[in-house]
Amino acid sequence: MRVFSHTPSNTEIVCALGCADLLVGIDADSDYPSAVVDTLPKAGRDLDLDEGIVRELAPDLVLTSNTVPGHEKVVARLQQAGLAVLVSDPTSLEEVYANIQRIAEVLGVPERGVQLTSEMSAAMPAVQPQGVRPKVLVEWWPKPVIAPAKRSWTTDMITLAGGVNPWADVDAKSVPMENSTALAEMPDIIVMSWCGVKQEKYRADVVRGRPGWDVIPAVANNRILAVTESLLGRPGPRLVEGYRILREAIAAVV
Repeated sequence: MRVFSHTPSNTEIVCALGCADLLVGIDADSDYPSAVVDTLPKAGRDLDLDEGIVRELAPDLVLTSNTVPGHEKVVARLQQAGLAVLVSDPTSLEEVYANIQRIAEVLGVPERGVQLTSEMSAAMPAVQPQGVRPKVLVEWWPKPVIAPAKRSWTTDMITLAGGVNPWADVDAKSVPMENSTALAEMPDIIVMSWCGVKQEKYRADVVRGRPGWDVIPAVANNRILAVTESLLGRPGPRLVEGYRILREAIAAVV
């Protein structure tokens, strides 16, 4: 089977399943594992995918996603080009596991999907803190601040790690907010995980410089972390690494 992966999470899933040899091309944002992705043809970034290049690679299957706004238009173009497409759109952590198993089945290695998700689940146990759960604000974007909401595997990860997402009851994938909204919740930990921005360009002074945020416990106690979006925002096997970072940060507060 010849597989083209349109999203980094799908690329990482295919590789974690031991099927990297099936990949004939990827999107330009797929950057892990480097030993695999560095040698593969790339057909453009997520929303600027060149369907012509994908078609020339003659894949039997295109693994894509609707997790990014605008992806549905790319999916439609891929289908119009006559390509077989498998669309992923998990929201909860359980759906992430189900999606990995679905991909494993399509690739003909269902047992590997079960093993991988079992290992992920075991590596992200539910922590029961002794005291009050710290409030954790994960920032997908700094201006306006955008945080995960109810329909997000990241919210599930925060809960498992012993914290609480103050916006876990908002029935959406993510929620944009004004300064006053964050001030009302007073998060104990702030995690910069800005989408599409390299981690070395995350700047805590951007958070500290927001009007009135100096009274927020996370800012006052210097609990502002930089965690690459690839470990929290990609619904794949490396969420385990993101969980470990969250767990350590939460344990330092409790």
